[in-house]
Amino acid sequence: MDFPVRNNQDQSRFECDVDGRLSYVEYEMTPGRITLMHTRVPAELGGRGIAGTLVAAALEHAREQHLQVVPVCSYAAAYIERHPEYRALVSNE
Repeated sequence: MDFPVRNNQDQSRFECDVDGRLSYVEYEMTPGRITLMHTRVPAELGGRGIAGTLVAAALEHAREQHLQVVPVCSYAAAYIERHPEYRALVSNE
């Protein structure tokens, strides 16, 4: 299931509202790099694919902007591991 994701640059996060609840992936930007810090989905929304949709949006943004990805967030790291098409984006540093 797809959810409308927006890049809230003022808050440094990709976010979406589902059933009136906010879910997001926080990030930090540095030159040429995006660090995915934390993914948060309210417990009552778990299991609906929201976290995956948010992380995928962040990774697609990184690809479009030619950014390297640093997955500090354990969910983002696991997502990349399960989706090899994103592995080339991961920073080697």
